[in-house]
Amino acid sequence: MGAKSEVKRRERGSRPLEPPASFESELSAFLAWAQLEKGLAGNTIVSYEADLIQCTTNLSGQGVENWRGVRLEHLSNWLSSLTEDAYAVASLSRKLSAVRMLAKYLVGEGVLKEDFTELMANPKKRRYLPDCLTIEETERFLSAPDLNTPLGKRDRALFELMYGSGLRVSEICVIPMTAIDPEEGFARVFGKGSKERVVPVGRHACEAIRNYLHGGRPQLVKDGTGGELFLSMRGKGISRKMVWVLVKDYARKAGIEKNLSPHGLRHSFATHLLMGGADVRAVQEMLGHADVGTTQIYTQVEAERLLDEHTNFHPLAQSEA
Repeated sequence: MGAKSEVKRRERGSRPLEPPASFESELSAFLAWAQLEKGLAGNTIVSYEADLIQCTTNLSGQGVENWRGVRLEHLSNWLSSLTEDAYAVASLSRKLSAVRMLAKYLVGEGVLKEDFTELMANPKKRRYLPDCLTIEETERFLSAPDLNTPLGKRDRALFELMYGSGLRVSEICVIPMTAIDPEEGFARVFGKGSKERVVPVGRHACEAIRNYLHGGRPQLVKDGTGGELFLSMRGKGISRKMVWVLVKDYARKAGIEKNLSPHGLRHSFATHLLMGGADVRAVQEMLGHADVGTTQIYTQVEAERLLDEHTNFHPLAQSEA
């Protein structure tokens, strides 16, 4: 084994310096082939060597004597043990990639008749969404702006529209006054790829927008002001950076400890709709998602959250753990 990889393993301390003897000859031959024939970079070889030593040590601990005795369940047990140690998905994928390449090499060399990794599924990356507000947190957040000031009226209308219609921050910054009809309760939005969609504007958002248009926006208008609905103190269209700052500031004022962002309001909109029984296709249309699979992430993440809640707090689930 190379001196560089040995030093690296010594630094980590928890990995053995050598693989079990019954796996060593094929492993050494594979690493030499990967470097000389496949031309893999030195750092990749070092990583593969460490990963495969870790794998063979686990296999040996399961009673596997050599590569010919490896089965799919043995690899599954190994990856499960790594998951319990909280390895990142990227690390697990790299480790499995090393084993896959070695298995193909062993089949090509006639050491194995079948590739024992052929049916092995790749580790799944858990999809996380930005923090979603509870209904109570949403109400506190939306109530935070001071409606006695022009800026407070603007901010209430801004947040009510973002949460009430699920708009992207890029959409809210450029939406013109003419795009919203508070009386009819609809807005025309140009999203990604300049695709137009019509979104509903709820009663609370319509009321906040009317209040802003009559008692807030006129005080912000300056020479050269354009047709944007939401204006800065300089009379220009509000920027994405300013919306981000406002969301952070009002979340802090509302006592919300979550890492809320403008995108988090959009996620809260979608999650609350689906929790209330809305059709996923309707939510997809309102969000402007080209693929319904993107919208379905919300239902999957919510299901995972509910499962975690059940596991953590149900007395029978706790007793079974």
